Amino acid sequence: MTEDHATLLQGGRVVSADGEYDADVLIAGEQIAAVGSVAAPAGATVIDASGCLLLPGLVDNHTHLSMPFMGMWSSDDYDTGTQAAAAGGVTCLVDFAIQREPDQLRSALEDWQGRAAGAAHVDYGFHMAITNANEATIDDMAAIVDAGVSSFKLFMAYKGELMTRDDAMAATMERARDLGALTMVHAENGDVVDLLVTRALQAGNTAAIHHALTRPEFVEAEATSRAARLAEYTGASLFVVHVTCAAAAAEIQAAQQRGVDVSAETCTQYLVNTIDDLRRPGVEGCRYICSPPLRDASNHEPLWDYVRRGILESVSTDHCPFRDEQKARGVDDFSLVPNGLPAIQHRLAKLWDEGVVAGRITPSELVDRTSTTIARRFGLTSKGAIAPGKDADVVVFDPNAPRPYGVATSLMNVDYDLYEGETASGSVRHTLSRGTMVYDRGEILTAPGHGRFVARTGTLGTRGAAVTA
Repeated sequence: MTEDHATLLQGGRVVSADGEYDADVLIAGEQIAAVGSVAAPAGATVIDASGCLLLPGLVDNHTHLSMPFMGMWSSDDYDTGTQAAAAGGVTCLVDFAIQREPDQLRSALEDWQGRAAGAAHVDYGFHMAITNANEATIDDMAAIVDAGVSSFKLFMAYKGELMTRDDAMAATMERARDLGALTMVHAENGDVVDLLVTRALQAGNTAAIHHALTRPEFVEAEATSRAARLAEYTGASLFVVHVTCAAAAAEIQAAQQRGVDVSAETCTQYLVNTIDDLRRPGVEGCRYICSPPLRDASNHEPLWDYVRRGILESVSTDHCPFRDEQKARGVDDFSLVPNGLPAIQHRLAKLWDEGVVAGRITPSELVDRTSTTIARRFGLTSKGAIAPGKDADVVVFDPNAPRPYGVATSLMNVDYDLYEGETASGSVRHTLSRGTMVYDRGEILTAPGHGRFVARTGTLGTRGAAVTA
């Protein structure tokens, strides 16, 4: 690299998963060249980070951009969604390509690659969601791993649209195991949910709150336990997405104690929002419909404890935004509301205030749960740490620069903000992706297409050994 490609972040405090220390960070081209007391090379761009924290770029391993669902599309595409990601300190995301053709997966991956290529502002990868696990689909899994996608998601809910039966789930787990890939599950008992939804609608219980009441905690805990038992039997590596309640997290801990190779995440909204948000009138309540649903506030402290102890090893967003016009389709029938919340821009600020400032987790634990462990789990070997040789994905976070939440400051493509009227105590000043300033104090500086596809060749199981295809 030539000296004119050098950038020096000077005077900041580096936060790693292992601790904090005062250091400069030298960037050469797209990589981190040095961390410590560093003199600025001739011609280098010097960024004053005094009073700020230098965090490794966040990784969001659970997003849904440009996703067709329930007859409509999520409202953030790879341009708007990755702008919002950068504003929230996210420098890499792993989105879901969802199988639509019954007998193969490659066309789905090509579709999603086409939506992302030339549009993204930060780096991205994909998981492959399998919705028809027949023999031809399972055979096609090897080609997906060869294409750099080493994780496969199965839905245990959304009966008649996305849901996978237990026999097909077991067969998929076995194939993923043999390919050195990770199986992910959305854990809810879809048959019971379908029964409860039908009964609620027949009784005239159509308001948004009944979305949550027809998906009680036990349907998530039961499905989580069942998935873990199947993983235990097949010897597969399992990752349970968006754990919402203490009952489901307890099933994860119990499986881990049995030696099952299972890990799990929760999402920002399950740590800060509650079921009472769905009691809001009209479309406002519909904004909070997601699956699994928001839970009673009594789950917050247990979930934070599971995060702190690493039983829930990471926090993602499940960012799946829909505008009010889309949400309003189900004002009189909750089952018609597209599921998902806009959250990708707010994860860091919310976890800082509700986690670090509130004394629930340390800054290093925040970094670990939002970047380092996610990068390791999903085979993003160049991400997740500020260290020489890693991608120069760095967030300059000012803990003393308040920023109001609201549509005026949000880059997410929605016409509301779930946290309108609140103010974050700290905010992202700069986000650098592979050494390029993407976000600078409220502005996006990159053109669409800066972000690149990141191929992943293996995962890291909870037993500690890297697994490669």
